[in-house]
Amino acid sequence: MPLRILTAADVRRALPMATAVAVMKEAFRQYSSGEAEVPLRSRLEVPSHGGLTLIMPAYLRQTGEMAVKIVSVFSHNPERGLPTVLAAVIVVDSETGQPVALLEGGSLTALRTGAASGAATDALARADSRTLAVFGSGAQARTQLEAVCAVRPIEQVWVYSLDLDGARRMVEELGGQGSIPADIRLASSPGEAAERADIVCTATTSASPVFPDGAIREGTHINAIGSYTPSMQEIDPQTVRRALLVVDSREAALAETGDLILPIRAGLFTSDHVHAELGEVLSGTAPGRTGAGQITLFKSVGLAVQDAVAAGRALARAAELGLGQIVEL
Repeated sequence: MPLRILTAADVRRALPMATAVAVMKEAFRQYSSGEAEVPLRSRLEVPSHGGLTLIMPAYLRQTGEMAVKIVSVFSHNPERGLPTVLAAVIVVDSETGQPVALLEGGSLTALRTGAASGAATDALARADSRTLAVFGSGAQARTQLEAVCAVRPIEQVWVYSLDLDGARRMVEELGGQGSIPADIRLASSPGEAAERADIVCTATTSASPVFPDGAIREGTHINAIGSYTPSMQEIDPQTVRRALLVVDSREAALAETGDLILPIRAGLFTSDHVHAELGEVLSGTAPGRTGAGQITLFKSVGLAVQDAVAAGRALARAAELGLGQIVEL
């Protein structure tokens, strides 16, 4: 049984960001229209090592992609010289159930998560947005930056991270690359980054809000992708309350992210505050931004449908380009 193995470099070559953004739009449309089988992910916690492993399966009936991702988030890994996020994706033939590919999943996760924010930014951010603030400096933060710059003509970027060395490397390595502007600056405080931005992306593992509510200007669009457990919280509850709230999945967001669970428990708002899923906005069944002064917030916890579609399209392109290694099982 032949199996194609794709490295991180293969994945990035087979699925450039502009393509990934288009692919994510299709994934979210299928999900919100009921054309995908996506069980809530299984969780395996390893508290003694600050770790969490998730098992994420998905099948898209309309286009046929099927995959399972195993992703681990171990907070102490940087101390060991390892990435915080490690993952593998197995692509399965939906007609036979045969595994057909194994993809390095860390790069795919960062790519598809960035592309999801790119899709949300394209749907919700003001067309005249020119400044971006990124909170975090890891692999996820980097693809957030790349994706937003792929859909809006960003002229200036502000970066804030508790990992100052990582932030400096991000600024030095990404400034002027592709559609990313050369003008990337380190912010001296969370407030400085947020108050200067038309678009804000948060890609951290924080348990408390990463910028003050008062720093967010009218008309700002926010992509919040870091909080994926009930105890994690990146966005001030008051910011969530006053924003037009769009999620990747109502079911998953209300079950998994502290950005919604904690303020709902505190009585600040109810689950009805969720305006729409991104797929509904993209398909036109729900409105997006309705005014230039409106604050919009895309809250993503990450869906297996994203991995399945991204992996399927990357695999198809890799086969065309002759990328990867074929092994017989």
